[in-house]
Amino acid sequence: MFGKFIKSLRIERDIGLREFCRRLSHDASNWSKIERELLAPPQDEEKLNSIAEVLSIKRDSELYNELKDKAAISAGIIPKDLLSNDETLSALPMFFRTVRNEKPTNEELEMLIEKIRGEGG
Repeated sequence: MFGKFIKSLRIERDIGLREFCRRLSHDASNWSKIERELLAPPQDEEKLNSIAEVLSIKRDSELYNELKDKAAISAGIIPKDLLSNDETLSALPMFFRTVRNEKPTNEELEMLIEKIRGEGG
C-alpha cells in the first residue's frame, strides 16, 4: 500500500529511485524493498516529512494525511490521530466486525445512527 503509493507519486513527479534516495539520504536497495512492500515503511514523523518534501506534498494536505495513513496501515498500525480519539476507538470493534461481514448489534447500529445525526457526541 505505502510502497506502491510512494512509487507512483515518485514516477508521476519524474524522480528516479536513486535520485529520490539521494534526496532522502536513504539506501536505494532498502528503499526499493519498501516500494515492493518487502520492508515496512518508516513511521518516524521526521522521515515522513522528508518524503513529503521530496515529493512536493504540502504538510497537512489531504495527500500528506494519506501518506501518513498508508505508512501506518502498511506497518499494521492504527494511525495515531485515530488512537487519540475515544469516540473513534469505541467504534472500531463495530467497524472490524462489519468489514468481516459480521452483523452489528441493534444497540451498535443505534449508536452509529446517533453519531451520524450528531446526537451522540
